[in-house]
Amino acid sequence: MPSTATTLLDFDSSFLFASLLWGSIGVGYWIYGKKQRELMPMVGGVLMIGVSYLVSSWLLMSLIGLALMVAVYLLVKRGY
Repeated sequence: MPSTATTLLDFDSSFLFASLLWGSIGVGYWIYGKKQRELMPMVGGVLMIGVSYLVSSWLLMSLIGLALMVAVYLLVKRGY
């Protein structure tokens, strides 16, 4: 029976890459929103960072990240 420490550290490389990617994009959105004083990019960035921490599937994380990017784009384009 594997110990808890080995199961917690047994990450898939695809998951680690997706988590790094979406977390970085989220930080970029947050910084952009803060500098431009825009609420939607800041909220989208925080949500992307949260998704990179909370979702354990790289595919689901990527789909949610893409959906958040599209949502932020459309909301900013509409003037929110």
